[in-house]
Amino acid sequence: MRTVFEYTKGMRDTEMTYCPGCTHGIAHRLIMEVLGEKNVLGSTIGVSPVGCSIVAHRFMNVDMLESPHGRAPAVASGIKRVHPDNFVFTYQGDGDLASIGTAEIVHAAHRGEKFCTFFVNNAIYGMTGGQMAPTTLIGQKSTTCVDGRTKEQAGMPVKMSELIATIDGAVFVERVALNSPGNVRKAKKAIEKAFDVQEKKLGFAFVELLSSCPTNWGLPPVDALGWIKENLIPYYPVKQFRCPQEVSL
Repeated sequence: MRTVFEYTKGMRDTEMTYCPGCTHGIAHRLIMEVLGEKNVLGSTIGVSPVGCSIVAHRFMNVDMLESPHGRAPAVASGIKRVHPDNFVFTYQGDGDLASIGTAEIVHAAHRGEKFCTFFVNNAIYGMTGGQMAPTTLIGQKSTTCVDGRTKEQAGMPVKMSELIATIDGAVFVERVALNSPGNVRKAKKAIEKAFDVQEKKLGFAFVELLSSCPTNWGLPPVDALGWIKENLIPYYPVKQFRCPQEVSL
């Protein structure tokens, strides 16, 4: 008999409470798989702020801390400096990282803090009711722009990977998507490289994961995966922006 699937030790054996079709669970598993394969689950500390990610500690089988909204990079900076040999990561949504926490993430990257940030971008505020986020697309409807976002009223959606990639301290920056098996495999490779950067103490690593939010998009789960391909990826191209030679293979 051949084993075709094993429940990773990095995930707690408990029922997921995310909405049906939400890809937070996929992101959780990929991060925990990589840490498990590196055999560092016992020496990893994660930080999650306010947002859907606030419940990540229920599912990720590592030490976890919760931070105020947007402040996960500051908390992670302190943890990594006190425990430089531990693996440290933040797990943040777009309403958190790209809005109230913009200064935090930019300055953490500028300082070259040696932790990883996993940025889950579903282009909308999830936990708090589906409001427009800085990443909401032009024309996309939300509870605070019922006719769709306009450039005149809210400006263009913020491209965080492109912004972070301009900062010297951010040595690894990649955007991936969680909408298909192939893209999920590529996402895991990006997460592996981010942790390799941290292991080698090269600087700050940033991985953006394009994710679905069927509930607040008003779509069935399968259609939401298609919406990522048809709408998110054209505006937020899936690509690697920066990668040091030490982990480029």
